[in-house]
Amino acid sequence: MFQLLRCVPRVLGSAVAGLRAAAPSLLSVRAGSVQLPGLLKPRGPCACGCGCSGLHTEGDKAFVDFLSDEIKEEKKIQKYKSLPKMSGGWELEVNGTEAKLVRKVAGEKITVTFNINNSIPPAFSGEEEEPSQGQKAEEQEPELTSTPNFVVEVTKDGSSKALVLDCHYPEDEIGQEDDQSDIFSIKEVSFQATGESDWKDTNYTLNTDSLDWGLYDHLMDFLADRGVDNTFADELVELSTALEHQEYISFLEDLKGFVKSQ
Repeated sequence: MFQLLRCVPRVLGSAVAGLRAAAPSLLSVRAGSVQLPGLLKPRGPCACGCGCSGLHTEGDKAFVDFLSDEIKEEKKIQKYKSLPKMSGGWELEVNGTEAKLVRKVAGEKITVTFNINNSIPPAFSGEEEEPSQGQKAEEQEPELTSTPNFVVEVTKDGSSKALVLDCHYPEDEIGQEDDQSDIFSIKEVSFQATGESDWKDTNYTLNTDSLDWGLYDHLMDFLADRGVDNTFADELVELSTALEHQEYISFLEDLKGFVKSQ
């Protein structure tokens, strides 16, 4: 046992001596001269041969080509190059996907706000129809229509409260030609403080699902007297659809630029 312990310092001493001998050569190596395979080397040109140094795959190139074709087709079928105007003296303010229509009449300010995000109903109907003879599948695709929920806010001069009506388009009423039926409905009604950007959940909210029909009809007449009627609702669909299509094309262009950029 004692003999083995005596051997340990000798072994350690020889190892330390070896490190000391190698130390000058290791310390004399300058930064940047160490050859580490594939770690610090600059990335070479991409495989497609365009000469860029960023990540760029054949899939990206095919993606950009697809987006270019898609943008051309969407611009070809774009109905409005500029947003359509609303009748009735409504002033339009657009902030990205959110739009605001403002109208002032007889001491009242009526503001209608809507957002085009998630405003297009699902395209499928449950049953797939096969293209008729001599007609391409693309030609049978239904025209996409944006039917957003919208909020009507009515304020009176000198009042600290605003009457707020949350409205929507029932799916079974879209495209109906019956002049007697309303193409939009009121979902909820509440009072909110004027000038407040965030509505308080502590304020009482009236849900129209269990509302007396007489009161509901008066609320609809109240909106119609202030210019929010079926004509307004039809024009709002046109405006929202044009804005949604415009934002969709812009999104495709941004996506193409993002994928293509190096």
